[in-house]
Parts: sequence; structure tokens; C-alpha cells
Amino acid sequence: MNFPVELVGLLVLAGIAWFMWDSLRAREAAVSASRAACAAEGLQFLDDTVAIQALRPVREDGTLRLRRVYGFEYSESGDSRHKGSVVLVGDRVLVLNLEFQRPRHLPLH
Repeated sequence: MNFPVELVGLLVLAGIAWFMWDSLRAREAAVSASRAACAAEGLQFLDDTVAIQALRPVREDGTLRLRRVYGFEYSESGDSRHKGSVVLVGDRVLVLNLEFQRPRHLPLH
């Protein structure tokens, strides 16, 4: 069966449009989750943005979805930068990681 070139072109454009729309939704969810996690810990969410680090298809409940890992930076005081990450499947947050540990003051002997 021969498909008209126009139909194939429209399907490709529709796929690209869906991917861009889905990526924007996922990015917004990642920014919102990262901002909320930083606020809850009393940290500054730097640059107010996230950056994609990984993208791959996964199966969830029999449905093919995209798993995205976004990275972001945050600071305790504004003087230092620490890296965090957030993992999403679709626009649902699975894991949010803040790698920063507050210094512990040990008693002197």
C-alpha cells in the first residue's frame, strides 16, 4: 500500500508537535517539583530552570511512556552550587534527589 508523501509528512509533523508539547509539560512539572523541594528544605533554586540529562522509553502498566531525567542546581546561601536531579515518567515525578548535606557540627573533645 502506497501512502501519499503528504500524509507521511503530516504524520511526522504531528509526532514532532506531540513530542514538543509533551516535553514542555514534563519540563514544567520538573521545574515545579524542584522549586517546591528547594523551598521545603530552605534552599535556593538557582537559575529557575532544569536541563534534560536523559530520555528513554519505558513501559508503565503496559503503556509506552517517556522517562526523563532533568538536572538542576541549588544553593544553601548563594555562595555555592549543588546539583540535584528529578526523574519523571510522562509528567509524573518519580524521584527527586538533592545531593546536598548540611554540615554537622561535632562536639569537640
